[in-house]
Amino acid sequence: MIRALDVHYDIQTFGKGQCTPDTLSSVDIVAFPGGIGDSESYFDFFPRRAGNAVADFVDRGGHYLGICMGAYWAAPRYFDIVQGVDAVQYIKQPTAEIRRSYGTVAEITWLGEKEHMFFYDGCALIGDQSQFDTIATYANGDPMAIIQNRVGIIGCHPESELGWYEKPYASYARKHWHEWYHHHLLLGFVDRLIGR
Repeated sequence: MIRALDVHYDIQTFGKGQCTPDTLSSVDIVAFPGGIGDSESYFDFFPRRAGNAVADFVDRGGHYLGICMGAYWAAPRYFDIVQGVDAVQYIKQPTAEIRRSYGTVAEITWLGEKEHMFFYDGCALIGDQSQFDTIATYANGDPMAIIQNRVGIIGCHPESELGWYEKPYASYARKHWHEWYHHHLLLGFVDRLIGR
């Protein structure tokens, strides 16, 4: 995520225990990437006060970027910063072409252009589509990347790096290495999110 965004943005990182109103007061956007484990690890990282700090930051005008696990965390069960949208496992959608959790690529359409983007148990963003801007969809038409007010969430991994495509479990993905183009898509998504 840092490699994709630091060409336009000053990046500040913070760790577990540092998600406080003071930390967030010095930034315009807070970003959470995908991670190891599942969305339930939220409860290991964000006790009530830390979770409230993120929600309050967005309520006060801050922006939020969530990718994969970070997208799940925007939903009602976690930070609760999107309205009328739930982040659900894409692999459990009735018409999903990917049916199990593993590193691969998903066929998507990003602003009208077909792509194959790295996927590892990402979410579909299900809800009233009149309440958000859909930037990208999965092959079955489910929203994959959306912006709602100051919250932008993405189910796949535009921040993926070459090494992700070289892992043994991702053999099918290798031929779809994007040569950093998906970083450009992510940068454009963030520019759009914060109104640049």
